Amino acid sequence: MKHKHILIGVVLLGAALVLAACSSQPAPIDTAACPTAEACPDCPTCPEVVVKEVPFEALWAASPHNDATAEAFTHWDEEDPKEVPANCAKCHSTPGYLDFLGEDGSAAGAVDKAAEIGTTITCVACHNTSTAAMTSVVFPSGAEVSGLGAEARCMQCHQGRASKVQVDAALEKNGLTEDLDTVNAELGFVNIHYFAAASTLYGTQTMGGYEYEGKAYDYKNDHVAGFDTCIGCHNSHTLEVKVDSCKTCHTGVASKEDLKKIRMQGSLVDYDGDGDVSESIASELEGLQGMLLQAIQAYAKEVAGSPIVYEVAAHPYFFYDTNDNGAVDEGEAASANSYKSWTGRMLKAAYNYQTSLKDPGAYAHGGKYMIQLVYDSIEDLNSVLSSPVDLGAANRIDAGHFAGSEEAFRHWDGDGEVPGTCARCHSASGLPTYLKNAANIAVEPVNGLNCATCHNDLATFTRFTVNEVTFPSGAKVSFGEENDANLCLACHQGRESKKSVDGAIAAAAVGDDEVSDKLRFRNPHYFAAGATLFGTDAKGAYEYDGETYYGRFLHVEGLNSCIGCHDGHALKVKQEACSTCHTGITELTAIRMTQGDFDGDGDTTEGMAGEVATMQEKLYAAIQAYATETAGAGLVYSGLAYPYFFVDTNADGVADADELNSDNAFAAWTPSLLRAAYNLQWATKDPGAFAHNGKYILQVLYDSLADLGGDTAGMTRP
Repeated sequence: MKHKHILIGVVLLGAALVLAACSSQPAPIDTAACPTAEACPDCPTCPEVVVKEVPFEALWAASPHNDATAEAFTHWDEEDPKEVPANCAKCHSTPGYLDFLGEDGSAAGAVDKAAEIGTTITCVACHNTSTAAMTSVVFPSGAEVSGLGAEARCMQCHQGRASKVQVDAALEKNGLTEDLDTVNAELGFVNIHYFAAASTLYGTQTMGGYEYEGKAYDYKNDHVAGFDTCIGCHNSHTLEVKVDSCKTCHTGVASKEDLKKIRMQGSLVDYDGDGDVSESIASELEGLQGMLLQAIQAYAKEVAGSPIVYEVAAHPYFFYDTNDNGAVDEGEAASANSYKSWTGRMLKAAYNYQTSLKDPGAYAHGGKYMIQLVYDSIEDLNSVLSSPVDLGAANRIDAGHFAGSEEAFRHWDGDGEVPGTCARCHSASGLPTYLKNAANIAVEPVNGLNCATCHNDLATFTRFTVNEVTFPSGAKVSFGEENDANLCLACHQGRESKKSVDGAIAAAAVGDDEVSDKLRFRNPHYFAAGATLFGTDAKGAYEYDGETYYGRFLHVEGLNSCIGCHDGHALKVKQEACSTCHTGITELTAIRMTQGDFDGDGDTTEGMAGEVATMQEKLYAAIQAYATETAGAGLVYSGLAYPYFFVDTNADGVADADELNSDNAFAAWTPSLLRAAYNLQWATKDPGAFAHNGKYILQVLYDSLADLGGDTAGMTRP
């Protein structure tokens, strides 16, 4: 019997071990409940495993995130202690990332302890409850980007570790905010760190680069839908760029290497000034990088007093050029020879140089933002160099439609959205939305227009079809059915008209020369070239009752529409086409096709632009005289400061800086003054009015001058 009990015990133990292996709770052994082997129940069958094969495991295993031999994961193997420090663990170990997320039970948003060595970035780093709910990321500048999807997981690490904020803090700490050209031994190099792709992508939104005061910078690089996030362009497991998807639009791209050859139609200026506008954006950036290093080295020698060299693969990157030959020689790229003769100005430029190099995909992530940073660094160093680096042929920004740093697209950054009333022309998606719905809604600020703004198919690059366009006056105009230039008219039409000005005057119900607090200046808006071109057919400018006006200006065939005269992407006038007829003309402003002394200055040979400019000057003088004598308040005008017309507080007739603020806006409007001011603004805000419809613009300027009682002696109304 003793042997039988031993056998029963063995059987029960075996059953218990099987149950324990199939359950999260160990099964207790109860010999009393199972007195005989025959009465012992059958062992349960273990369930099928939920995941037999981990999805994408093979792709991840061969990726840089799992390269256990890479410096990113082995850097601390020989340190004492052998651990990944807390300030590095977030991005250089899975335990550190989980610690940052709070998945280890600690507070989220910080790494509390060092991580063990020997880990890479594994599946659980990105796939857990915290990352599944993550929708925002805070950058080193303190800026938070919200509304994110799965790309937020990438951006937590690929953001760098410094920004303009950290550089400025270093300067402030050492008392160098004003004195930028004195060497300070306590000042050290500030390093953004590696692969800060998200900072490049988001541009001024996160201020990853050193942005100079008084300069405006590109916002997030807004590529086409579906290809404007980390995982939109990169495989999230292999990390490789989805080259096959790039081929759809970028013909000729067959490999990853080909990506560096891309140059889009929204970037048609010569950034590095080498005369080549067909080279890739990557090449443009490389050209500027070489110029910046040249400026840094010239500054180091001339101002800081110690020659410098740079080595991208050796920390801390900048070293003394001991033999002053401009090259990194053996033994120079050593920590003992690290550069310590920093000034504030030099640190800013060196930070941007490093930032441009440590994101090897910067040309694609945010090439124009990076170009701006590098250009501005050269320009700043040039300001104190005896022999500046030549930026004469270089360019900082693109043509207007693609100049993401400029006011037309950056005006609403502080508000966080472009209102529906502005979105049609000041957002990439605005025009397609309007064409589809005849209305717009508010959208987030963007970085200028993109391909999908005008092209309804990015494989064939066909354009949206527009047959006619309704202008603010209610007039419907067209270049002809399905003419591509009609797309231009959708925005280049202004936002006011004779109709709206007359409506405002009627609502005030006062005489022509009576001041009314119900009147305010009505701004026709910018670049209303389409309305100028169509003249009285569009009734954009203020046309006086009883007068007749020119309609659409019909130039010669092929050069009588927006895209007939302007390049559709670069926006520049096709001046070589003009020279066919206008021989000997090197400046468009010199062209004149009609006789007569319109402005009364006695010069009948000057270009139409000169006639318009003089008429504007005389109208402005008449407006100022009328404001003082009739409206009872001095007035000054600035086309660069909203709301454009201000009180002349010191009565000197000049728009002084302290007068150009909204609190000093001119308010003593009469109907006559409003009409004339509106036309002055119209002519100013269409700088090509002399060419778009010169006679029409001269008519409205002349009539405005005459209505105010200005001197028109010697003038001729077209």
